[in-house]
Amino acid sequence: MTDPLLSLEGVHASYGESHILRGVSMEVSPGEVVSLVGRNGAGKTTTLRSIVGVLEPTRGTVTFDGEDVTHLPDHERVQRGIQYVPEDRQAFPDLTVDENLRMGDLRSGGEGIYTIDEVYDVFPRLRERQSQSASHLSGGEQQMLVIARALVGETELLLLDEPSEGLAPQIVRDVLDVIDRIRDEGVTILLVEQNVHAAMETADRHYVIDRGQIVFEGDTAALEGDREVQEKHLGVGATLDEPQD
Repeated sequence: MTDPLLSLEGVHASYGESHILRGVSMEVSPGEVVSLVGRNGAGKTTTLRSIVGVLEPTRGTVTFDGEDVTHLPDHERVQRGIQYVPEDRQAFPDLTVDENLRMGDLRSGGEGIYTIDEVYDVFPRLRERQSQSASHLSGGEQQMLVIARALVGETELLLLDEPSEGLAPQIVRDVLDVIDRIRDEGVTILLVEQNVHAAMETADRHYVIDRGQIVFEGDTAALEGDREVQEKHLGVGATLDEPQD
């Protein structure tokens, strides 16, 4: 059996006096797309921040590629290949699309999954807009840009926080297609989503988090068949099998 690329064991994390994560344990194997789903405030983003080192766990361990990285600073985790695309996207607004991508390329020393030319093939919209500043892009284009910038970086594990948030349905479709293509290149992805339909369409396995604890782990068929989890922890119940508009 393949050893996991990422493993969390009993991770607790807090913001000041607010105890958010309460013993989170999960694994992501090489080449997998795994989703972490749950309601707003359940602890999804806090989990990603604990993995990338923005927030240091108060208890528990984070292991990446066989190494305990629990107390490593975030920049050292990035150097090891953990790339985080946060919910607020964080493109450099005053730089052009091309300059944003070159920032990722500089950090990796040209050792990323894609070259800049190759990433333009994956994201043809960005090629069309390469001389425009990031501040002039639509929300969907900015999402594509920050994913693309991560891919020209040295990426072993891609953490995506709510990539479909605030996007029109067709743009969501485009972003999901890109995730599928990245998966085909062998990139391991941990996807945080409140859009359960998108997560189930894209990911191989799913974790459901509620109040800082993992309450479900299983594949898409298992999640589709567990109405109690859907209704109690996701609030999607009878609508889960219905297509999105």
